Amino acid sequence: MTTQKGVFYLLLAAALLYSTPVHAESSNTAPTVATSPGNDPSARPATGSASSPVSVYLDGQQLQLEIEPILVRGTVLVPMRGLFEAQGAKLAWEGSSKTVTATKDETKLTYRIGDSVAQLNGQAINLTAPGQIERGYSLVPLRFVSEALGSSVKWEADTKTVIITSAPPINYETSILWGVNLRTAPNADSQAAGDLLPAGNKVHVVREASPFWIEVRTTDNRTGYISAKPKYTDYSSPALREEQANELLAYGMKYLGTPYEFGASSEQTQTFDCSSFVKHVFADILSIDLPRVSYEQAKEGREVGLNELRKGDLLFFESRGLDIGHVAIYAGDGQLLHTYSVKYGVRLEDFSDSWKKRFVTARRVF
Repeated sequence: MTTQKGVFYLLLAAALLYSTPVHAESSNTAPTVATSPGNDPSARPATGSASSPVSVYLDGQQLQLEIEPILVRGTVLVPMRGLFEAQGAKLAWEGSSKTVTATKDETKLTYRIGDSVAQLNGQAINLTAPGQIERGYSLVPLRFVSEALGSSVKWEADTKTVIITSAPPINYETSILWGVNLRTAPNADSQAAGDLLPAGNKVHVVREASPFWIEVRTTDNRTGYISAKPKYTDYSSPALREEQANELLAYGMKYLGTPYEFGASSEQTQTFDCSSFVKHVFADILSIDLPRVSYEQAKEGREVGLNELRKGDLLFFESRGLDIGHVAIYAGDGQLLHTYSVKYGVRLEDFSDSWKKRFVTARRVF
């Protein structure tokens, strides 16, 4: 009997000695997540601490994580809470399903430990390695989490160091003026990425992709391309205006020599008068819908002086006994693109003294 008791106590001691603690999963609060900085050729394909552990730095400060990061097939996994909260995210942890939800500004990240796919603002994102439970803590890939929260990640293989740099807050400075599609490429034939962006929404302009397309980021963290034409947003820049003016003039000069006809219908391009020509060119190239007649066009946009003229501005002149009876497009270098004569049709000519004597006003519409 004494021998049996001794064996029982030895087994009990062994069970206590080798039991492991459960930290994150026993709490209603969320554990810490992180994502992988990239592939490290020297990474061990197994978990556990190596002789030279991985260090993680955020904006120059080393993060003190609950447990050491681990390398799994070249992907760094770290405990969730410290990394999320250090980058300004709020966490919600659902213990029964082992699911964490992190929110930062308009970004929402949802991930279930063990899955190879996460949800970023409702879109499925593949992970380089699934998250896992290690010593009672929930760990996830470092690069994915940090970049999803807007940070950049650098991996220094020699020192096994992850360097995270927080991105500055995004300024959504551009307003949508007219409902526009967010597209996957800078052309009208590309796929629309989600619903129409309605008037009043704000976007951040990432870059000018062409005279007619800008790459943008939406407040719900989607990126894509929208029209750069003035009708759709209030975005502009000197470089974009210059490119758009060049496109406008190049298109207008395709009609050089097209016959002049007073009162020409704006529904056709076989003939033009001065204002139907201007209306057609601006509508086709920039989606700017100008009135039909020159004296009404002179009320559009804002007035500019002769010393401020740039390509694409509209110039208005006295004609046919009217205070404003003629319109021309300023083509730069002291030249006008317009039509007014049966003899010449659409033509490019100097902004001569005779035209300057009849000049009334100049208007800028983009």
